[in-house]
Amino acid sequence: MARTTRTIAVVNPKGGCGKTTIATSMAAWLAYGNSVALLDMDLQQSASDWLQLRLPDNPVIHPARGKPWPPSAPVETDYLIIDAPAGISGNQLEKILAISDRLLVPLLPSPIDMRTGWRFLDNLFRQRKAGGHRCQIGLVANRAKTWTLIYRELTGFIDQFKAPFVTHLRESINYIRAAETGLGVAELPYYQCRRDWQEWEPLIQWVSK
Repeated sequence: MARTTRTIAVVNPKGGCGKTTIATSMAAWLAYGNSVALLDMDLQQSASDWLQLRLPDNPVIHPARGKPWPPSAPVETDYLIIDAPAGISGNQLEKILAISDRLLVPLLPSPIDMRTGWRFLDNLFRQRKAGGHRCQIGLVANRAKTWTLIYRELTGFIDQFKAPFVTHLRESINYIRAAETGLGVAELPYYQCRRDWQEWEPLIQWVSK
């Protein structure tokens, strides 16, 4: 893998938090104007299934191989997106920390997810410091209903950590429509996805810095 490749990992040990949706939508967005590879490390292989659905008219997203480690992607790749597995910890998390430029952690506004997220983030920051890793960590509120009390509690929870709150992403049928057709939300019509595009802009800016 070329040293100029920027590696973005989407991580959270809890399944169902939207890692794959964010990883695939990010890959699709960045594929306009960049060479992008996607590494699916999750046992369900949902990101790989999504890649199989993409049509020739869509910008190419290359599948990356995770074995042997480090991942193998075309030498001209600008971005390598990693859809990390559920339950990630220990040595597996250490390997991702070592190669990543950005780590994106999606968090759901629910008490269970916040408790799990707190333990994971506390360990993540400790592990990054102990290993001397320089990757930046960003937090995303996923499936957010910004008018609710639990969302306000989530944003207060996020403020405890020294990591940027990159954006919130609403719960939207557009993500389901995109996933079913091998598209990212940015590839759906603007009139249909204007709000989603607006929410994604700060995320793309953050991973592109």
